[in-house]
Amino acid sequence: MAKPTTRPGARSVALDLLQAVLRQKRPLDEALAAHEGLGQLDSRDRGFARMLTATCLRRLGEIDQAIAPLLATPLPAKASAIADALRLGACQLLFLGTPPHAAVSETVALVAGLGAIGGGYKGLANALLRRLDRERPATDPARNVPAWLAESWTAAYGPATAAAIAAAHLREAPLDLSVKADSGDWATRLGAEILPTGTLRLSDASGAIEAIPGFAEGAWWVQDVAAALPAKLLGRPARAIDLCAAPGGKTAELAAAGIAVTAIDRSPQRLRRLRENLDRLGLSAEIVEADAASWRPAAPLEAVLLDAPCSATGTIRRHPDLPWLKRPEDLPKLTALQDRLLDNAVTMTAPNGVIVYATCSLQPEEGPARVTALLARGAPVARFPVGRGEVGGLAELLTPEGELRSLPSHLAASGGMDGFYACRLRRL
Repeated sequence: MAKPTTRPGARSVALDLLQAVLRQKRPLDEALAAHEGLGQLDSRDRGFARMLTATCLRRLGEIDQAIAPLLATPLPAKASAIADALRLGACQLLFLGTPPHAAVSETVALVAGLGAIGGGYKGLANALLRRLDRERPATDPARNVPAWLAESWTAAYGPATAAAIAAAHLREAPLDLSVKADSGDWATRLGAEILPTGTLRLSDASGAIEAIPGFAEGAWWVQDVAAALPAKLLGRPARAIDLCAAPGGKTAELAAAGIAVTAIDRSPQRLRRLRENLDRLGLSAEIVEADAASWRPAAPLEAVLLDAPCSATGTIRRHPDLPWLKRPEDLPKLTALQDRLLDNAVTMTAPNGVIVYATCSLQPEEGPARVTALLARGAPVARFPVGRGEVGGLAELLTPEGELRSLPSHLAASGGMDGFYACRLRRL
């Protein structure tokens, strides 16, 4: 990454962040947390750096489509910082409404500050961005999705739905809240919309989450409307196990419903966050640091929730870096882990008990294919279909088999939702 020698500007920070994701393959959240210069910016510049980086990642395919014809020859590999600076400049011109003179001059200055290599590209940056501003070429939003993902979604959901999913990713996700009690009162206090499933959606989520009324007193927690659904499918058992539980949104749901929860996760750092969240909310759970693929309770329980590790391709609205970090080669390792977790979930469920398997993935390999494989292995379980009333009457969220399948394009008029899959099984 380019290292500023003085107090960094917002565009310099954005360049560092973009390179961290695209060149070092680091998650954007991790890069944001680690960048010392981000904290040196005032709140306005800090917000601009985040927005510029996220928008560039969200629109990366279109940006590259616009830039490529303006380059006589592709930039060499050693000029990766130049390429990323041009992307940021194009993003400001095409998608952020930055005044052209500012977008061009600030990008040229950013290029010039990249050391010896930067000086040789100042003229190119100036000419390319000025031409881009004049011509404003048409771009195709479908370019923002890597080919392997686009092909997977087209095969699974059809061309029209795949296009709608890609279009939903162009919008920043709204802020959804799960409320411990009296959602109507908090909807009024926060000016929030009550979604059909009971989740609150804020129309204005600017500023720090900690400053939103109700945070300090533990009245609610942040949780996408789709992520709040799998826990509801367990019903109201007396006790339940939450596997791969951190950071704890689903544990909080179960505990708030009066269910005695045992939360299992192998990551001490993530469990620390789970404890902090429960403490703020005034909720309690038995917390166990263990591998959910091998841990067993003292005796089988009547309900097990498994929100398994996955590719997370259903959360691209919130994580625009994901398409550029994930690879199709990642899936076999993930599906093998999901199979081990499902097998263990079956062993810890009492006869006639309920298992809910969920992933925040759009990939069918991580959803229905895993349940099909479980049944093919002869596991003593059967599908227990989900009813329309259990998903707020939103019939479009249910498959013909009675499984949950939410897509980012669902609830589009209200701002969309994460892509989730969930299947409920009855232990035989």
